[in-house]
Amino acid sequence: MTLKIYTKTGDAGETGLFGGGRVPKDHPRVEAYGDVDELNAVLGMARAVEMMPRIDEVLVPIQRDLFSLGALLATPDHAKMHEQLAKARISDERIAQLERAIDDGEHELEPLTAFILPGGTPKAAALHVARTVCRRAERAVIKLGHEIELPPVVLIYLNRLSDLLFVLARVANRRAGAGEVTW
Repeated sequence: MTLKIYTKTGDAGETGLFGGGRVPKDHPRVEAYGDVDELNAVLGMARAVEMMPRIDEVLVPIQRDLFSLGALLATPDHAKMHEQLAKARISDERIAQLERAIDDGEHELEPLTAFILPGGTPKAAALHVARTVCRRAERAVIKLGHEIELPPVVLIYLNRLSDLLFVLARVANRRAGAGEVTW
């Protein structure tokens, strides 16, 4: 039996949560995991633009992380939320991996002396868009955190990820020989 993609259960403006329960589609929880889902899609687009293996290899595990973070944010039960976090393997070590990727990228770059305008190559521009979507997702998670207790690593991860995406955008421009435009 083939499952249909449409269920009609959301036609009244509500959605089901992972692990049970229903909330309005504009609930802060749905906003948070929706923004994380959008970030994941934008990263998929960034990977599809101007393939750059070393950058794309960094992005694939991040997309997996984001899928897990979305599941965590969509889970109202605290015990199941912590199960999702353990399954996702998002820990202090994963944060340290992001920081090492930032440091590695910065070693390729000239130090910043001015603000730069987002843009350059299509790859870099897509990574800049991903960075801004990441910041929005971070704000949505902060807003949700005012209502429910979230593991601190979720915000730390998104904060570090936006920094990494900024560095990767600059690296993509450098590797393509594109300059940066300062403000």
